[in-house]
Amino acid sequence: MLNGLWFGFFLVATVSALSRWLLGDPTVFAAMVESLFAMAKLSVEVMVILFGTLTLWLGFLRIAERAGLVDWLARLLGPLFARLMPEVPRGHPALGLITLNFAANALGLDNAATPIGLKAMKALQTLNPSTTTASNAQILFLVLNASSLTLLPVSIFMYRAQQGAADPTLVFLPILLATSASTLAGLLSVAFMQRLKLWDPVVLGYLIPGALLLGGGMAVLAGLSATALAALSSLMGNLTLFGLILLFLLVGALRKVPVYEAFIEGAQEGFEVAKNLLPYLVAMLCAVGVLRASGALDLGLDGIRTLIGWTGWDARFVDALPTALVKPFSGSAARAMLIETMQSHGVDSFPALLAATMQGSTETTFYVLAVYFGSVGLQRARHAVGCALLADLSGVLASIGVCYWFFG
Repeated sequence: MLNGLWFGFFLVATVSALSRWLLGDPTVFAAMVESLFAMAKLSVEVMVILFGTLTLWLGFLRIAERAGLVDWLARLLGPLFARLMPEVPRGHPALGLITLNFAANALGLDNAATPIGLKAMKALQTLNPSTTTASNAQILFLVLNASSLTLLPVSIFMYRAQQGAADPTLVFLPILLATSASTLAGLLSVAFMQRLKLWDPVVLGYLIPGALLLGGGMAVLAGLSATALAALSSLMGNLTLFGLILLFLLVGALRKVPVYEAFIEGAQEGFEVAKNLLPYLVAMLCAVGVLRASGALDLGLDGIRTLIGWTGWDARFVDALPTALVKPFSGSAARAMLIETMQSHGVDSFPALLAATMQGSTETTFYVLAVYFGSVGLQRARHAVGCALLADLSGVLASIGVCYWFFG
């Protein structure tokens, strides 16, 4: 799957570039070559950040493991994961790491979520009979990560505030609704492909209270003022981040874990994991860069605009689609598209509000795919790509519907 996908990026880029060249744009091939080198440089810059982040968080995670916190989480969620990931034994350390990863993602703690997720993927790989093909458990874990689990999109609020929005948190509830749709689509698609029984009483016993808790939290947050909501989001994120570190250290100390030695041991593992990611990042980011530089994405956007014009539908949402089209490939490109939409149309215009909602409810699917599967050397993704892209599409469609409902 990844071989065909990667080759397909270059093939589509070549066809697009040839059409632009024939139409009189002699600079397109130079732009593509420049993009190759720019993406290779970006890969190294991303790796530098990942080196520090992975080293830091895998160091703290080793303390949590030796203190028994990861095992405790695994036992707590053992009945649920026994149904969703039947090949993972109850109490396996991967289950606790998966739970920590989901919690960090939900709170928008990207710096913590990625290292924990890579640790979880490595733990799942110990149960995988294949060294190159993703297991069912690894696919479910990756798709849920790629479905954008974030419930507190603090970064979106920050971008809107920087552009002068009167109410930076105006998109909070739309993002919550849209990201819930993307995560649900990801879960249902994997459940269909893997024949998982989501109606099992044990699964419902975990999911229904979680949904009720989420709904109650949304109702409470919806009643807060914009200033209070922004302050609460930031406070919760930072307190949770530092609270996790403090919890790991305190429980480790109480259980006589040599916390410094454990941190160093985990940090060394983080260094090794990060070192092996570079080839996968270079491969995927360079392919994405060539696709963008060829004009293929712009061509697709123009086609959608023309199609909508023929139907007579409201085409305001098309101006927000650049963010959605590039988000699966590049988070930085999507942020640039979001900011450009805010500047071109106004921070509180419909396209800008929709672009912000799309940014908060979709994920950099191919980056996640390259990093998570690349960290354990997996090359055959099976149905992971299709399910993850379906989750992204659901997030985009839900964003459009919700924004017409809220702001239309």
